[in-house]
Amino acid sequence: MRQVLDHLLLTTDGQRLYEITDRVRSWVGAQGIAAGLLTLYLHHTSASLVIQENADPDVLRDLNDFFRRLVPEDTRHYQHTQEGPDDMPAHIRAALTATHLSIPVAGGQPDLGRWQGIYLYEHRARAHERRITLHLIGE
Repeated sequence: MRQVLDHLLLTTDGQRLYEITDRVRSWVGAQGIAAGLLTLYLHHTSASLVIQENADPDVLRDLNDFFRRLVPEDTRHYQHTQEGPDDMPAHIRAALTATHLSIPVAGGQPDLGRWQGIYLYEHRARAHERRITLHLIGE
């Protein structure tokens, strides 16, 4: 059994979903582990990780629009507003999604479904640098 640990840095330019599937696939493929488990862990509380459809961009737009309606950016609703109107809504959106993913690895690649992609979901309006730990264990 082997383990590999690394980090992926991603600079975002605002609130939306950023597909990282190809970067993750490339990294996993380079590790020489045919079967195992990949864990992705995001080191932030105002962004998240999601697995979502990667075929129709309308899905991503609809998801973003839904979260904007579900968690409005209106400072009258929140006490934690030091960093602007998107501050607390970003934390709530991250709490409703996930900061980590576990994905099986088969044939030396993440075993995703046909229409699945891995996304970093930036919940803040301005640019941020996001850090994701990649941990792969297997044989």
